[in-house]
Amino acid sequence: MVKIGFICEGETEKIIVESENFQILLQENNLQLVNAIDASGNGNLLPKNIQPFIKILKDDGAEKIFILTDLDVDKCISKTKKRVNAPEGIVVIISVKQIEAWFLADSKMLSSIFKRNYAFENPEKETYPREKLKEIFLEKTGRGIGDNKPIFAKRMIRQGFSVLSATQHINCNSAKYFLEKLNL
Repeated sequence: MVKIGFICEGETEKIIVESENFQILLQENNLQLVNAIDASGNGNLLPKNIQPFIKILKDDGAEKIFILTDLDVDKCISKTKKRVNAPEGIVVIISVKQIEAWFLADSKMLSSIFKRNYAFENPEKETYPREKLKEIFLEKTGRGIGDNKPIFAKRMIRQGFSVLSATQHINCNSAKYFLEKLNL
């Protein structure tokens, strides 16, 4: 087993990589998560701030380290990677625009929640996918999703969210890229 660690932009990313179904996917591919660190925002993903995180992960036995962050308002992935400026050997993976677009891309999970076939056409084109999810949930279920991002992320995990399912969406290339970078 190759031991890996994640530096996550925020709590939602950490919840996703620590989820049981993601752990199973890792194990099936000879990978073991040793730790996932919540950097508490993309402002903390700067070279001077990530060095202590890298040390923690290496001390925990990580042989490979990944940084998972959002594109947010940056115009391109290259700009975000340049801002993070990770040391050599650290793999930076960027979700487009925000990680919640992956929730929009999981048609299987959303269909189960809404109790009918449902597919969102362009999850990565949504500037604020969480806001779009709020709107959709209100329309389809008569209930909102609340304002607490971590609680919502945990709810999506409990409802069956799977990164693997998000990769099946024709318009969710960042989820596909994420698994490719993990060599899955």
